[in-house]
Amino acid sequence: MLKEPLPPAPGADAHVSLALANSVITLPGGGLWDGLTSPENATAWLVGHDLVPGDTELLTYCQQQLTGLRQTLRALFTADVHAEPPPPEALDAVNRALTRVPSALPLQHDDTGFFRSAQHPVTQLVEHAMARISDDAAGLLAGEERSLLALCGAAPCDRFLLRTHARRHWCSTRCGDRVRAARAYARRQHETLPVKRRETAAP
Repeated sequence: MLKEPLPPAPGADAHVSLALANSVITLPGGGLWDGLTSPENATAWLVGHDLVPGDTELLTYCQQQLTGLRQTLRALFTADVHAEPPPPEALDAVNRALTRVPSALPLQHDDTGFFRSAQHPVTQLVEHAMARISDDAAGLLAGEERSLLALCGAAPCDRFLLRTHARRHWCSTRCGDRVRAARAYARRQHETLPVKRRETAAP
């Protein structure tokens, strides 16, 4: 799994839907970091979040499904943060992911005993993973934590977070430091501007 340039945003450890939405980040200077740029990276992301077995190997089609769900979640979260109606196609996409597979993982057995896991093929594994991510997003958007959902206030960062307190407006200490540094610089610039004296006409 590609190392993220920032630590997980508040709430992303508890909500895999936030983690997926934040797997693409706009960086200072206009750069873009994307943790799902290849089937291998997408596989590592799913394995790292315990959504598929460690021996899974995603196909390009599966990677595209995952990045499509990411785009859908970002559309839903953005609409909620701005108190706007969500795009109907985004709602439809999440509901399709929720209902495409059974909600419960099948019971299986091998030499080590019983365990629960989605069965092969890989596409079914990914569909189960997407259902779990979508279920997490639905629980977040329809639950008590919805009021805590926010977008990082340190432009151009566009990660989502759950505010740990009312004054929390950014997703990481690094983003907060950047905002404070920009404010301090703006204050210094304002204080050093020359004051124009009003010229008065001679009597």
